Amino acid sequence: MMSTKRLPRLIFASSDASADMFYATKIFIPDPFLFLEQNGKKTLILSNLEVDRGRKEAKVDEVVAYSDIEEPLETKLKFKPTLEQTIGSFLRQRRVKQALVPYDFPAGLAAALQSSGLRLHPVEGLFWSEREFKKPEEIRALQAAIRITEAGLARGMEILRASEITTGKRLVWSNQTLTSELLRFEIETAIRRQGGMPANTIVAGGDQACDPHHRGTGPLRASSLIILDVFPKDVRSGYYGDLTRTVIRGQASEAQRRLWATVLEGQKLALAGIKPEHSGEKLQNEVNDFFEAEGYKKEIRDGRWVGFFHGLGHGLGLDIHELPRIARTSFKPGQILTVEPGLYFPGIGGVRIEDDGVVTQSGFKVLSRFPKILEI
Repeated sequence: MMSTKRLPRLIFASSDASADMFYATKIFIPDPFLFLEQNGKKTLILSNLEVDRGRKEAKVDEVVAYSDIEEPLETKLKFKPTLEQTIGSFLRQRRVKQALVPYDFPAGLAAALQSSGLRLHPVEGLFWSEREFKKPEEIRALQAAIRITEAGLARGMEILRASEITTGKRLVWSNQTLTSELLRFEIETAIRRQGGMPANTIVAGGDQACDPHHRGTGPLRASSLIILDVFPKDVRSGYYGDLTRTVIRGQASEAQRRLWATVLEGQKLALAGIKPEHSGEKLQNEVNDFFEAEGYKKEIRDGRWVGFFHGLGHGLGLDIHELPRIARTSFKPGQILTVEPGLYFPGIGGVRIEDDGVVTQSGFKVLSRFPKILEI
């Protein structure tokens, strides 16, 4: 029986949407296309619209025009073949009988290919296992994406600092009430000017920030904890940055100040604990134990979670959330990880502080530089 590791690999996806496809081809194409790796040879099937560009830019061995497969098949069948029939014909020409596919391979195409006798083996986790360990050029690309992320954060801080505190703790900037939507727009505009593509930037204040992925809506208030979670893609490389800061415009209460300081100490504990072969699950538990020892217990109150109830961090690269999760790995050199502990207590607010870094031979090198301050 053939080892599945030696089977051909097959992807059908847009490289704009699929990190697996872009990793394999190094070309951005908006519409789905076919990739085949067989005996070490990489082949693309592209439309006539993309075939010439593909031959110039794609990092593959062969680019075939879709029409070169479709037209002979149409002559044979006496009707225009479907996409599934055309791809099936190509794979039969290449004598592909089994193939590895990503876990999110299109179900309809998979069913059609399997009904014609091709056996597909979905790969759980990373389709390209080497994506977990970043090469030097990938680390440089990630650093560039992080700089774009920091530019967005800097614009957010600039506007908060320039905002005026008015009656009822209302924030006013440029003669407008400062809202989550307005601040998000300004952050994302700064990101675009730096060559980044923002997506779902989080600007959440008060109790909204106690739901970690709440994007934030409505007016922002002085003396309220505000989470800024910024995670753009660098359009030049496809790699992401991912940073979070929590700030207050105005003066913090003692409860807010203590919550913020505790998260910062928890992050310092986590950053120091990332070392090769150390357990991520153990580190996650250590951070949680530290928070609970400080009086911030993870539990359900009034029907919602409070405390530290999400993961400590995740892989970062061509996807914003990619493997490994910190709690499900033992650390290895070359992994790029976010480290983002948080505490969330309605009535006080939410705090999350996040940085990106790389596991080295001796520890963890933080790649982000953005300052951590509470009051602005």
